[in-house]
Amino acid sequence: MTKVLILFYSTYGHIYQSAEEIAKGAREVEGVTVDIKQVPETFSEEVLAKVHATEAKKAFEHVPVATPSDLAEYDAVVVGSPGKYGNMASQMKAFFDACGQLWATNALVGKVGACFTSTASQHGGNEATLLSIHTLLFHFGLVLTGLPYSCVEQNGIEEVKGGSPYGVTTIAGGDGSRQPSESEKTQMRFFGKHISEIAKKLSAK
Repeated sequence: MTKVLILFYSTYGHIYQSAEEIAKGAREVEGVTVDIKQVPETFSEEVLAKVHATEAKKAFEHVPVATPSDLAEYDAVVVGSPGKYGNMASQMKAFFDACGQLWATNALVGKVGACFTSTASQHGGNEATLLSIHTLLFHFGLVLTGLPYSCVEQNGIEEVKGGSPYGVTTIAGGDGSRQPSESEKTQMRFFGKHISEIAKKLSAK
């Protein structure tokens, strides 16, 4: 079986919702298993309460927390993080900063890598965030894939929506009230299936 890991950090649930949609698409490919895991939280309960994230995080508190050694077990690693000033969240960066042993042993070289994000606005740094994750994944030797333009949902200007050739995105709104749209969810499922198909080909014995 080809194994896909969707690894995420989410504050208000947008990235978690995206992970679930990507997983739906990834599971459409026969012979592929998909796991969703989150990285450890580094904020205290006090800080989470101050940023009004406590209630939102209950929706995915059941999701298992990953350890660095988990990554080596998978044929594809799909990384999801909200954009923080044009970069990945500190929680995701801290997780990969603890993956030095994987880097030193080339444990992720040749595996498929991909990423997704959420930002407050259309121009809130979603592509910059994806590229920051790309840089990280390149250093670990993963083979990166994005969202090809054969996914026609990322085209068009008829509505506010995420979408990028670098990976899938969603727009949360300044107050976090906007949830992933049907167009964005379609892109996410396409993305997941695309990643699974590539991982299956690369992992074929």
